[in-house]
Amino acid sequence: MSKYVNYLLLSAIIACMPLVSFAGTNLAPDDPVGISFWIISVAMVAATAFFFLESLRVQGKFRTSLVVGGLICLVAGVHYFYMREVWAATGSSPTVFRYVDWIVTVPMQMIEFYLILAAVTAVSLGVFWRLLIGTVVMVVAGYLGEAGFIDTTIGFVVGMAGWAYILYEIFSGEASASASKAAPAVQSAFNTMKWIVTIGWAIYPLGYFLGYLAGGTDDATLNIVYNVADFINKIGFCLAIWAAATTQADA
Repeated sequence: MSKYVNYLLLSAIIACMPLVSFAGTNLAPDDPVGISFWIISVAMVAATAFFFLESLRVQGKFRTSLVVGGLICLVAGVHYFYMREVWAATGSSPTVFRYVDWIVTVPMQMIEFYLILAAVTAVSLGVFWRLLIGTVVMVVAGYLGEAGFIDTTIGFVVGMAGWAYILYEIFSGEASASASKAAPAVQSAFNTMKWIVTIGWAIYPLGYFLGYLAGGTDDATLNIVYNVADFINKIGFCLAIWAAATTQADA
């Protein structure tokens, strides 16, 4: 019983975060970018509470995956509060806050591949480390390019190489081979997750290319592209894990 009470209290605190965070700057009603920051920050909070509470009813081996999914949305939601404030106050891209979010949440998403596989089948730690390293290379290179620390083309190429390395691992590497031995529900979740990483994540290099390599685009368009991508790629990604976990729990 105390476990349920703790989760409910945590969820209540999370749900109140939008009411107490950064109330000093008002969003203009004709600012679609600012409004998108607000919508996604609240959606991330709701998703956090959902995944934490749902972790109570799944099998123990899947509980860690759902808790990590909730943490992914929690970290993203907190950073979206900050990004929303920066945009509303200055009208400029919150590049540093966005990459601080990504350097935490994107590796956690890659760890989820390992966690759902380890819950149902034997998988080596090599999968964990290869996915983690590929993700860090991708995100760090993107930040260095966008922030102007290295040439934007070099940042783009290195980041794409990190992404390609991840795609190889989940489509043809050991992660893919391990998934083929898993239960049908986990195979389905793995397939959904890998296609989100393939198609959903393609939005990020597209935004980078349009913003820094194709003659530049305005900050508003770039941030809307990134915001929509985060909404799909974080919440949708974790929902695939939830579907597998609850299917196993209800079986």
